[in-house]
Amino acid sequence: MIYRIPLLLLLSILFNNAFAQKNLNKPNIILVFMDDLGYGDLGVTGALGYHTPVLDRMANNGIRFTNFLVPQAVCSASRSALLTGNYPNRMGISGAFMPSAGVGLNPDEITMAEMLKSKGYSTQIIGKWHLGSEPEFLPTKQGFDSYYGIPYSNDMWPVGFDGKPAKPDSYVAKYPVLPLLEVKAGQNLPDTVMKINNLEDQAVLTENYTEKAVDFINANKNKPFFLYLAHSMTHVPIAASKKFRGTSEQGLFGDVMHEIDDSMEQILHALKSNGLSDNTIVIFTSDNGPWLNFGNHNGSSGGFREGKGASWEGGQRVPCIIYWPDKIKEGRINNNLTSSMDIFATVAELIDYKDNPNQIDGISFLSQIKDPKSAASRKSMYYYYNQNDLEAVRFENWKLVLPHKSRSYEGILPGNDGFGGNYKEHEVKTMELYDLRRDPGERYNVIEQNPEVLEKLLEIADEARRDLGDNLTKSEGQNRRPLGRINKN
Repeated sequence: MIYRIPLLLLLSILFNNAFAQKNLNKPNIILVFMDDLGYGDLGVTGALGYHTPVLDRMANNGIRFTNFLVPQAVCSASRSALLTGNYPNRMGISGAFMPSAGVGLNPDEITMAEMLKSKGYSTQIIGKWHLGSEPEFLPTKQGFDSYYGIPYSNDMWPVGFDGKPAKPDSYVAKYPVLPLLEVKAGQNLPDTVMKINNLEDQAVLTENYTEKAVDFINANKNKPFFLYLAHSMTHVPIAASKKFRGTSEQGLFGDVMHEIDDSMEQILHALKSNGLSDNTIVIFTSDNGPWLNFGNHNGSSGGFREGKGASWEGGQRVPCIIYWPDKIKEGRINNNLTSSMDIFATVAELIDYKDNPNQIDGISFLSQIKDPKSAASRKSMYYYYNQNDLEAVRFENWKLVLPHKSRSYEGILPGNDGFGGNYKEHEVKTMELYDLRRDPGERYNVIEQNPEVLEKLLEIADEARRDLGDNLTKSEGQNRRPLGRINKN
């Protein structure tokens, strides 16, 4: 017995070390996707009246991308791009899917979860899905082993801005009750964990999501995993658990951000306690800019023009932090053009995935994570909105805004305390050119001074129209794929 115990300990150590070394070839991936979080809503990007020390620490010890764009500044479209590496309109997706609309992400599209599952990863989504609420489109049909969350946005419920049941003549009265769903591994149809009927029910979402995330990490400490944590906050109606109410100078929005930061603290602690910190990539970003007409119940675009629902920078430029202690030894800031679409391609390169039959638009930036001197991967970007409107194109730091109409928040008093204000319509009548190096707020049209730049960007616009089409110029596009649909008859 004297010799047996040390021998067993030795074997255990050797086995665990061997397993850990093997597992290093498959780093865990945690993707945290916020809802309506603006560029200026973190401490490191200038937030005032509340603190995000955990997220700031991740940024200061990881990589913070300052020129990170979503392909469309709206819920479903942005989420489809993140999970597939495609422009949403390539897949026939635009806007935000309504409950029971009979549409969703086409099952023929390859998601990040399917890609990682093919390489032996455990996969779970926690939070907001919003890529089809019918059983045919649920996340467990798209590569996720399990699902816990809401099927669409948390404002798609029959409840008014005051948190009381909607009046019969209100447009929200047509919505079904908002369910919190759970689909366990091997289960076909979801169970309804609870019905979300009021603001107090909304207030438990972040806490519940965090608890489920920690449980998933603990349960998968011995095998590679992919956790997609899609928070419902900071989409209105915002709500915080009792522990965090009244903790900020910024009111309820600041309280919500305190709870989000604490959620990240719990997740990082779970990684550390299981010895997984070095072997886990944590990505934190958002689906679009802030919904500015909700005033003090939404955040800040950080000085960029406009917000959610617009192709100006305030709508599509969002915070992005990547934290990976094993590969990122000191804090860095990356100012190169990157996109949420590129995360899919980056993960694909990381795990050596080459089996996707579909064309993707994402470009891997893995080299920029590993080597601070690496050159920019992405040079250009298309800015689409509505069903298929090409509203702008980008080349490096130049942005050409094309004639279009869009919502605008400028010059209109926003709402307050959960009640939204109005929009106005803004029309771009002629092309406008902006040098985002000197004018990130898109205020000074320099098109007359830069004819060669204009020519280059017009070529990019023509490429976009040939590839994806453009409703504004009645261009069909050659390479669009069908949206997922079911027959509701």
